[in-house]
Amino acid sequence: MRKVWVIARKEWAEVFKNRFVLFTVVFMPLMMTALPLVILYTMGTTEEMAGFSTADMPASFADLCEGMSGETCGQYFIVSQFMLLFMLLPLAIPATFASYSIVGEKTTRTLEPVLATPVTTFELLAGKAVAAALPAIGATWLSFSIFSLGVAILTEGPGLLRQVTGPLWLFAIVVVGPLLAVASVSIAIMVSSRANDPRVAEQISMLVILPLLGLFFAQISGLIFINETMILWMAIGVTVLDVGLLAFATQLFQREAILTRWK
Repeated sequence: MRKVWVIARKEWAEVFKNRFVLFTVVFMPLMMTALPLVILYTMGTTEEMAGFSTADMPASFADLCEGMSGETCGQYFIVSQFMLLFMLLPLAIPATFASYSIVGEKTTRTLEPVLATPVTTFELLAGKAVAAALPAIGATWLSFSIFSLGVAILTEGPGLLRQVTGPLWLFAIVVVGPLLAVASVSIAIMVSSRANDPRVAEQISMLVILPLLGLFFAQISGLIFINETMILWMAIGVTVLDVGLLAFATQLFQREAILTRWK
């Protein structure tokens, strides 16, 4: 583990010099936190929400509003659309980090000394994965904590806050989020190990967010409804995917071939 942390600290020292990476780490969490809070504040100042009724909700969603006023239920219906956007953070941020991790060292000619050290392939990739995943997971949890605090301030009564900090949201953010980060890192490392241009690697790696964006647009269009069952199956599916991706990324990373191909 000591070697893994050494590699992770080295990655942070190098990657945070990239302004695009800093922009992604700072701007995306701020946007994902501010947007739903602004919508909540706006909804709280409109008279239309006072006449909102659970009859206007899908039956499957109205059951979640037990004990809430019509206004609070309407607020939760809107805010619930942002759960997937919070889960987007541990996908997008690690992709930016990890896509630069290997190809960036190729361009700066620092990859050869690293590969010459007595560090195993697993330790090398684990260090790069930790360096990419931890900032994303930390930023996601911090953003969600600020969002929960904002919900407590902007809403009356504990109803909405109880839902936002309930098992569904916590499992999605605290459990599924890190699993998504691992998948994103694995794919980005594979892309980075095969690419010769950091910009190309970043652009290809960001395609990893498309499936989650598809779920988001399907949800806001009313085609699906994110509930406990769907989140649980998502966790199981992503866990299986992570195991396969990590094994494949380790096998794909061939030290000698990468150096020869780059030269």
